[in-house]
Amino acid sequence: MSNRFSIRHAAVLGLLALLGLAFWTLLAGYVPDTELNRTAAYYAENTARETGAQNIVTAIIVTYRGLDTLGEVTVLFLTAAIVALVLGQSKAPRGGTGSGFLPSGELLATGTRMLLPIILLFGAYVAVNGHLTPGGGFQGGAILASGMLLLLLADPARRFSHRIIARVESVSGLAYVAIGVLGVALAGGFLDNRILPLGQFGALLSAGAIPLIYALVGLKVGAEFSSMLESLEETEDS
Repeated sequence: MSNRFSIRHAAVLGLLALLGLAFWTLLAGYVPDTELNRTAAYYAENTARETGAQNIVTAIIVTYRGLDTLGEVTVLFLTAAIVALVLGQSKAPRGGTGSGFLPSGELLATGTRMLLPIILLFGAYVAVNGHLTPGGGFQGGAILASGMLLLLLADPARRFSHRIIARVESVSGLAYVAIGVLGVALAGGFLDNRILPLGQFGALLSAGAIPLIYALVGLKVGAEFSSMLESLEETEDS
């Protein structure tokens, strides 16, 4: 037993030494770039003018790298679908003893009623203003889903309609793809925001279709996260 224990410790120490050597090699050979590469320089010089977005990071993600964003949304959708499928198959049969949930405290219930409208409003703000300030659809959708999590904590027996969540997710996803196709047909490429007027730089209604795109992304991400939370809650109730 002691020999096996020593061999295991030696293997762990050897692995840590190799990882340390690898990171030290990367650190010792690191040389910071003194100037932007060609792609980054193009983004820095032309993004604001071509997209009308004040937040150029958002503009790059939504327009120039629109297909990457579509892939990320698709991965999140597949994750939510897999979670629902696996948890749905692993549910234990219900017994006759009730849900087994303890009622939440008055402080949590009252705080939820006060904070939920603010959370939803803030999530919508972050999603719609992604072209002006840090944030966007992914962050806004996560904030919207946190409101649903708060509801579930305040009332563990609460149930939400999977049909409504699925419809919100499906409609927002189809609208997102439709705007992308319109960008190919009417502008310069998939999710090209110039299918709508760019507007005045720095205004809320500016940057073409980016606010609309991020609003749809926020709804889709919020619905997908909410679907996973609801599936987890139903599993706990089984």
